[in-house]
Amino acid sequence: MENSLHHLLMTNHTAFRKRIFSALKNEGLTSGQPKVLEYLAEHDGALQKDIAAACRIEPATMTSLLCGMEKKGLITRSAPDRRSLSVYLTEKGRMLIPLIKEEFSRIEDRATCGFSDDERELLISLLSRMRENLD
Repeated sequence: MENSLHHLLMTNHTAFRKRIFSALKNEGLTSGQPKVLEYLAEHDGALQKDIAAACRIEPATMTSLLCGMEKKGLITRSAPDRRSLSVYLTEKGRMLIPLIKEEFSRIEDRATCGFSDDERELLISLLSRMRENLD
């Protein structure tokens, strides 16, 4: 079991999450929030439904996640019309972006330590194809 694909994927995911939350524990971020903040850094003002799709989070879960982020002062939401909610980073949320990106990069570097550039590119390619197969 330890070398099965599903076990390796799940344990690597768990290890990544533990490391990111350990690194960001002083910021009070909860599951999903670093990913959403990173997405908003590139797509500020995105629609809530688009954030959910890009981050692969169920819409109902996204609503709850964004409520928590709004209460923490990390984002604001506005409804230009009744059908959509746009989400914007606040200054407080924007200030966390460099730290989040740095930690994601640090953990990725640790995870791929000893990999050649070609091996790293191959891993990304294979994981991307796997995700496409599962969508």
